Amino acid sequence: MFFEIKSTGLLGIEVINISVEVDISNGLPTFTIVGLPGSAIKESKKRVRSDLMNQGFSFPPKRITINLSPSNIKKTRDFL
Repeated sequence: MFFEIKSTGLLGIEVINISVEVDISNGLPTFTIVGLPGSAIKESKKRVRSDLMNQGFSFPPKRITINLSPSNIKKTRDFL
């Protein structure tokens, strides 16, 4: 299962297009964020999991990979 979301971020006064790609597949349950995420973005995994569970959704026991591109720009809380 593959999803893609288009977004933007600000880098100074420049607008950068961001693509958020999510892949959910069978395998050992993991939740991975790739594409040069900052520490605040990495910590958001716990918030996403708890928010889903608090809203009554179940967190899928599958391999979840989130890719933030372009991968050459560090994504921080202020950037996204």
